[in-house]
This record gives sequence, C-alpha cells and structure tokens, in this order.
Amino acid sequence: MDAASAATIIFPDRISGQMGLMWQQTKAPLIVPLLKLLVYLCLALSIMLFVERVYMGIVIVWLKLFGRKPEKRYKWEAMKDDVELGNSAYPMVLVQIPMYNEKEVYQLSIGAACGLSWPSDRITIQVLDDSTDPTIKDLVELECQRWASKGINIKYEIRDSRNGYKAGALKEGMKHSYVKQCDYVAIFDADFEPEPDFLWRTIPFLVHNPDIALVQARWKFVNADECLMTRMQEMSLDYHFTVEQEVGSSTYAFFGFNGTAGVWRISALNEAGGWKDRTTVEDMDLAVRASLKGWKFVYVGDLKVKNELPSTFKAYRYQQHRWSCGPANLFKKMVGEIMRTKKVTLWKKLYVIYSFFFVRKIVAHIVTFVFYCVLLPATVLFPEVEVPKWGAVYIPSIITLLNAVGTPRSLHLLVFWILFENVMSLHRTKATFIGLLEAGRVNEWVVTEKLGDVKSKLGGKTLKKPRIRIGERYVLVQCSRLIVRERFRFKSRSHYLIVNRVHVLELGVGAYLFLCGCYDVAFGKNHYFIYLFLQSIAFFVAGVGYVGTFVPNS
Repeated sequence: MDAASAATIIFPDRISGQMGLMWQQTKAPLIVPLLKLLVYLCLALSIMLFVERVYMGIVIVWLKLFGRKPEKRYKWEAMKDDVELGNSAYPMVLVQIPMYNEKEVYQLSIGAACGLSWPSDRITIQVLDDSTDPTIKDLVELECQRWASKGINIKYEIRDSRNGYKAGALKEGMKHSYVKQCDYVAIFDADFEPEPDFLWRTIPFLVHNPDIALVQARWKFVNADECLMTRMQEMSLDYHFTVEQEVGSSTYAFFGFNGTAGVWRISALNEAGGWKDRTTVEDMDLAVRASLKGWKFVYVGDLKVKNELPSTFKAYRYQQHRWSCGPANLFKKMVGEIMRTKKVTLWKKLYVIYSFFFVRKIVAHIVTFVFYCVLLPATVLFPEVEVPKWGAVYIPSIITLLNAVGTPRSLHLLVFWILFENVMSLHRTKATFIGLLEAGRVNEWVVTEKLGDVKSKLGGKTLKKPRIRIGERYVLVQCSRLIVRERFRFKSRSHYLIVNRVHVLELGVGAYLFLCGCYDVAFGKNHYFIYLFLQSIAFFVAGVGYVGTFVPNS
C-alpha cells in the first residue's frame, strides 16, 4: 500500500479522493523519477566510498605484514653530543602553545612543554595566549613566570585582537625576533601533553632528511572512557590515525596535518606561505600548500601524545562543524591550484583531489546522511523506488567493519557507533554545504571546550560510572546533589535544557524516521522498521541533548 492508499483510511472519502488524485499526478511523473535519480547517484557515491575504504584496508594490511617503520624508510639516527660543538650541535626548537581561555588545562600543556627533554639553551617555549578573560590571562602569565623562575626559556605572548583565530596567533608568534634563530617548530594545543622524549624521536627525521617538512605524532585520548560519546569519537579518530594517516604517509608522503602534536621545518612552513586564516582548517591548508611545493610528511604512529576529547555534545557539534565545513571550503579554494601545480606528480594530484578531499571530506558526509537517513527511509513511502540489497546492506556493512578495525576494544559498541555517526552526519552534511557554498557560518570558529578533570570540578567526589546506554552521561544522579542551582546562568534547569540542549533539526529528522518506521510496519514491504526506529531514537536522544557529559556553568 502506498501513501495515497493510506490517506483513504485516515481522511474522509471526498478529501482523500482529491488528495489521492493530486498525489498520483505528482508522484509518477516527478517525485518517483527524482528519487530514483538520487538513489542511483548515492549508490555511485557509495561505491566510490567503498572502493576507497577497501583500498586503504588493503594498503594497511600490506604495511602491517611487509611495511617498514618510518625509522627504516627514512634516515633516522639519534642525536648525539658533540664534544667540540657542545649544545650548538643541536638545532634550535620553538614550541608553540596557542590557547584561548583554557582555564582547565593550561597548566597541563605548559608543564608538559616545559618538561620536554632537550638542551635548555636550544629550546624556546612560546605560549600564545588569546584569552579574553582577564583572570585566565593572569593565571596563564603567572604559570609562565613560575616556569621561567626555574630556568626555562619560556615566552608569554599576547596580541591586541583575535584576528585569524589560531592561524593568526601562530602567524603572529612567528614574527618575534628570537624565532629567527629556530630551525623547527613543534605545536601543541592547550590540552596536549607530550612525553619528555617527544623531540628526541621527531627531530632526527627533520635533521637527517632535508626533504621532510612535517613529522606528525598520533593522539592518545585520556578521557575516552568518560562517556559513550567519547568512546564513539575514539572509534572514528582511531581509524583516522591507524589507517588514513598511515596510508597517506606510506604511499604519497602526504596527509593532513592535525594542527597539533607535530613538528614543522620552519623553512618549509615559510616557503609554503606560512599560516593563513582563509578557512577554519589552517592546519590542512598549510599541509596542502607545503605538499604542492614538493615537501614530504612523515607520520609516526608509535609516538602518542595525550589529549582530551570533547565530552559535551555542544563542544563536539562545534568541533565537527569546523572539521567538516573547513575542508569543503578549502577544497573549493584550492582545487584549481592543485591541478595547476607542476612540482608534484599527476598521481599525487589525483590522490589529494579525489581521495583526500572529495571522497573523505565531502562524499563520506553527504552519502551517510542523504542516503541512509533520507532516501532509504523514503523508499518505504515510495515502493516504486527500490534500493538493491548490496547498496542498502552489504556495502555499508563492509565499510562499517573496515572503520571498526582501528578500535578492536569497542567492537561491541558498533551498533551505537553507526547510529551516532548517522546522527552526526546531519551536522557534517550541513557544514559541508556551508563550506562549499561559502554561506553564513563558513568561517565560524568556536574553540573546543576542555573540561580537564571532571571529578575535581565536582568537588573531588568519587563517582560511580553507569552502565553504557543510549544517551549515557558521565555526570550521575549523585552529582546533581552537588550542583547548587544558583551556579546556573539560566533561571532554572528546564530553562537551561530548552536554551542550550534542544536541537530542532535532529528532532525533525527523528520524527521523519519514526513516521517512516510506522508506515513500514503498517503497509511496507522493505522491513526497514527496526533500523528506522533505532535511528529515530538516536536522533531524538541527540535532539534533546542527552548525549555526552553534562557539567553546569560555574
């Protein structure tokens, strides 16, 4: 039974007859052909994504079985003391820490940077503080003075405005006179804690291989077990580091700089044009420009730097907007330049344009939402439109399993991950189109909120973790007793929920999926209703903000 037939059950005969006639006149010549066209297009894009995932899977298996570690592929020798030259035998290293109102984590990052093992007269720590909160600025400056009193060469730098955001801060930091003496620059975001031997393991790549511009380390998530949302993030990012970065480094010596936990050759950075703030992915922008100049990148997966995942849904949404909008916008601005460059091979150009940008940064987001959250449910209402089983089941199942290889410990959470990624695909798809069309929020930059130690924020109480469930939150019922209502900047908890946690788009998509599920149960033949109901619940949960950690504003 189609939608027109169902209408005769709900509406009186005359009304339903008119509606049915209008529906039949519109459906057959317009809606059905359009849906079929979109299904064919999405199937083609799904195949592209499938081939990309399988290709990377084959490469990573080959690398695991027969590949050589970066220390073997490139010349790598430990830095040694020189009796005659003394410490001048070691290159000068600049360590930059950009931060913005990082009250919860500034001590961690500054302390870790000051704890890096390197000759003290050959390293400069540069804290680039764009904080707008005077209290936090004072705290950061005092922390820098404390380390300076211990003999650490640390510079506290501020500027008059936040123009260019992170890119602007890094660019301004490179202008200081003492930077001219430096050969390399290591960059760490405010929540990153490198191990003391970080420079000893990365600098030799740059010293002994003059064609290498960047050495990138892997991220290690200290709060992955904080809530179900952080576990989902860990699964996605582990695939990125375990597969995407490794494959790019081993095959084309190119991958996207992650913006932190990496060391750049300053001459390569300058040759590429330095930091630019034309998009919200200044790190990827720099990496692409440097690659087009012929520079190579090395990813060291065995070197891990601790950092914090965003654990509030609000922070994660802002981060994903930036990570989805920025690459799409950069692709639009650089595709012509990539095609015109003559310093790299045709195969590398194709890899950057097709694989790195088009498939991973655009197709992946659009297919996930449009196909699995819009078109597939729509086929329930339009039985004339059919999706082959290989497109509806086999391809997404294989892609999902390939994505899961990065985090074996979370295989039992695969269903939750699928539902959560489909929810986030709405936000990512919207951001991707904003980037491609350069719409209103294209250059929106909201710094990802860091919570630091959640326990200490709640008075140091030991909390019992709940069992994992949809919409799990780290802050339990016990924590609510510790929260004083006056701490909220809203009139009440309900006011806070309405203002800060209700997301209309997610609720709208959830309602659409739920209705499609009900229709499938009553009249359908596709038997998609189990998926539709589960996915609608996931959208409803996200729509009311019951995801991640909830910490009241102090």
